[in-house]
Amino acid sequence: MVKQGFNGTEDQDRMSSVRLRDQRKKRVVTSVLIGLILACILFLIPLPYYIYKPGSAEEIKPMVVLHDKSQTTEEKGTFMLTTVRAETARLATYLVALVHPYQELGLKESAYQPGESQSEYTQRQVYVMRSSQSDAIQAAYKHAQIPYHISGDGVMVLRFVEGTLAASVLQTGDIITKLDDTSISSTDELRQHLSTKKPGDSVNITYKRGNETLTSELKLSALKDTNGKETGQVGLGIMNPADLQSIRPEDESKEIEVNVGDIGGPSAGLMFSLEIYNQLVPEDITKGYRIAGTGTINPEGAVGAIGGIQHKIIAADREHAEIFFAPADYTTEQGYKYTNYSDAAARAKQIGTKMKIVPVHSMDEALQYLASLPAK
Repeated sequence: MVKQGFNGTEDQDRMSSVRLRDQRKKRVVTSVLIGLILACILFLIPLPYYIYKPGSAEEIKPMVVLHDKSQTTEEKGTFMLTTVRAETARLATYLVALVHPYQELGLKESAYQPGESQSEYTQRQVYVMRSSQSDAIQAAYKHAQIPYHISGDGVMVLRFVEGTLAASVLQTGDIITKLDDTSISSTDELRQHLSTKKPGDSVNITYKRGNETLTSELKLSALKDTNGKETGQVGLGIMNPADLQSIRPEDESKEIEVNVGDIGGPSAGLMFSLEIYNQLVPEDITKGYRIAGTGTINPEGAVGAIGGIQHKIIAADREHAEIFFAPADYTTEQGYKYTNYSDAAARAKQIGTKMKIVPVHSMDEALQYLASLPAK
C-alpha cells in the first residue's frame, strides 16, 4: 500500500511538472505573438505621414556629359546637388521624428495634387527634373554665349481622366510623338489635330515607352465640363499633358547630355547650370572648392526658392562642402515671404558648420561670387 501511494504521488508530481511546462510554453508563445504584433504596429504599419530628413549631396560632374570630352576642363573642386529624403512614417519612426531636431513630419496628401496617385506623382517629379535640366542647359548656354535652338520631342503623359480608354492603352511616362500620320511635338499640335475629330472617331497613337516605340488605336471620347456636361470637343483622356524639349547647340561639340538616375524635382537647377557652364568654358570656376547648393533656375538664369533647405544644409555639411549657394530671401507682390537663405543660415549656425552660406538671386550672382574667390 505504501509503495502504491508513493507511485501515485510521483505521477501527480510528473503531471504537475508537465502542466507547468505547458504553461511556460503558452506564456512564451503568447509573449512572442504579442511581440510580433507590437513590432508590426511599431515598424510595419504605414501612417499617412512622410518624414523629411537630410538626404544626399552628390557630385554633378558624372551626371553631365559634354559631347566633345576633349574640351572638358579638369575640375579641381566639385559642384554638388543636395536632396531631401522622404520616407513613409511608421509609429516608431513617427515618435522619433516628433522629438528629433533634424526631422520633420508632413501629411502625405500635401505632397500630391488632388486625386494624384503615387505613380503619377513620381512621374510628375521625373518630368519636373527634365524641365529643370532643359532650363539649366539654356541658362548655361546663354551665359557661355553659345547659340542654340529648341526642338519639341513630344508630349508626356502624366495623368489620366478616370474612366477613359486612354488609361487602358497608355501609361504614365509614355511620350506621344504622332497621331495618325501627323508628328506631334507639343500639346498645341496635339490639340490642333484632335480639333478635327468628333466623339467616337478613332486615332492611331505612336508613343515611346522607355526604349520602345509603340502604336495603338484609341477611340476618342467627348470632353466634359466641371458639371459633367459634354463640351462637343474630344480628347484622349489625358490630364496635364506635358511638353518635352531638347536644347541643341549650333556647334554639336557643345552638346550636353544629363543623366540623373532616380533624382526628381526642380531644385537642382542652379547647380546643374553651374556645372554645365564649367564644362563649356576654358577655366575651372570651382577653383578647387567643394561647392553645394540648391535652387530652381529659369532659362534667363533667375534662381527660385525651394523646399527643405534646412535638410540640404546638413547633407552638404556631411560631404564637407565649403560653400553653399542658397536662394536669396524675397517677398512677392502679394506679400508672401520666401526665406530660403535665412532658414539655411539658421540651420548652419545650429549645427556649427564652417560652410559659407551664400545667398543668390541669379546664376550671375553665383558666378560673380566664384570669380571673387582666390584659387586654393
